[in-house]
Formats: sequence, C-alpha cells, structure tokens
Amino acid sequence: MLRTRTPVRSLTRSDVDDALELCSRNVPAHVFVAARILETLSSGSVAAAMGVREDGRLTSMCWASSNIVPVESTPGARAMYADRMRRWRGRVASLLGPREEVVDLWDDLEPDWGRPRAIRDHQPLLSTSTPPSALGVELDPRVRPARADEVDIVLPAAAHMFTAEIGYAPYSGSPRSYRGSLASLIARGHTYVVVEDGQVIFKTDIGSLALGCAQLQGVWLAPHLRGQGLAVPMLASVMEQVMAGQAPMVSLYVNDFNAPALATYGALGFAPVGDFTTVLL
Repeated sequence: MLRTRTPVRSLTRSDVDDALELCSRNVPAHVFVAARILETLSSGSVAAAMGVREDGRLTSMCWASSNIVPVESTPGARAMYADRMRRWRGRVASLLGPREEVVDLWDDLEPDWGRPRAIRDHQPLLSTSTPPSALGVELDPRVRPARADEVDIVLPAAAHMFTAEIGYAPYSGSPRSYRGSLASLIARGHTYVVVEDGQVIFKTDIGSLALGCAQLQGVWLAPHLRGQGLAVPMLASVMEQVMAGQAPMVSLYVNDFNAPALATYGALGFAPVGDFTTVLL
C-alpha cells in the first residue's frame, strides 16, 4: 500500500489514548506533554497538541502553547510543525525537549523568529526509580509539602530561582498570574519546602506528573546555605515522599555546566537517560 503523508491537525479528546501511548514510549522525556494533556482534559479539549497520523496511526506529536515540545517527531513532521508555527513568534516562550528534535525544529523556525535570548544546548535528562533511602542517603526530616497559606513566602524563593535560570523576573509581565501558578502547584501538593524562621530556605516542585513519573523543576537552596552539603538530604526527602505517594519514577533535566547540581543528582542515584535542549525566546 502506498503511504501518504497526512497533514498536521489539532488533536481532540478522541486522540488522547494514542497521544499518551506515544508519550509512554519514553516517559522521562515526554512526561511534560503527557501531564499537560491530562490537565487539559477537564476543559474538554487538547487543542494545544498537534499531531501527524499515518495510515490511521498517530506517529508524531507536538505540544504547542507557550512552550513548544516535540514528541517522537520525524524530520518530515517537524518541517510541517514549523510551517504551522512560523507566525507564532510572539506567543512562544521556549522550545524544549529531546535535543535532536528541538535543534532540528529550531533550525526551521529561526529564520522567521530571529535570534533567541539563549540556547541551553546540552541538558542531561536524568531519572531514577530507586528511593534514596535504599542507597543509604540521609533524609532531611524538615522537608514537607508547602501549605496553601505559604504562597507568599514561597514566592521570593521561586522568583529568585526563576530569575537566575531564565534571566528576568517571572512576574515582570503578570504578577497575579505568576502567584496564581504557584498557588496551583501548592494546592496540588506539588511544592516541597523547608521553612526556617518564617522563610523558605529550600524548595522544589513537581512540574509534571503522569504515567508513573514525576518530573522535578525549580530546585532551589538559599544562596547563603550552598556548598554545605544540605541539598542532597533535602532533595532526597522530596524524592522519598514523591516515590512513596505520587510516582515510582522521578526525573529532571539540568544544564550541563551546572557541576554542583550534577554532583547532587549523581549522589541521589539519578542516571542519564537522554539529552535535552531548551531554546529561550
């Protein structure tokens, strides 16, 4: 049978099972998209996802909102995604995901979108399913989920982390929206903290949760406490709690130049399972 290339189309609720199956082929790499799909089901649509079907089978997908994230995409599919997104420059904050796919997609888009603010070219994708206690790692008993009434003390820590990583304050455009996103994470039990003297000295979030995997983001320790070996037992406690209650697998990705973070994650049993790239716009 002669195969024909099917045009890109927006996915609907009827595509959800196929989309999640596509994500399940590499869960640590695709948990972000799987989580976004599951979160949007309550709205009755997954219109931020587009995909390509061949012979009735979903073979490629791309999450396309403020973050562009390709999933199991082929070169031909990426070319079609780029054609569809060429006029979206002002709507997108980043491209992220598996390095080969993101680099190829960005090569198509850059002539129309112009120079990015930054490219994080090599970001090791790390994962583990071994609780830190099984490795003999000490757990910090102070780590706990943030409470709903702690949004305003989590905010400075979250903003400091974001600004150091991205290069501008997260609330420069919409302070209320950023605070709301933090409140949502906390309400879902996805933010873990250590609070000392009324201030957050450590935090991290479950940024994505789906398919038995929790992807951590926003790992932050107060600057005056860094270099003292505190991050390992604090993050170990987060992992232990997450693995016991929310997902048996924990993943994250990190800039390859962040040697202290890589050393911390190595001590916690994380192992490389891929390579990400992030293009910041």
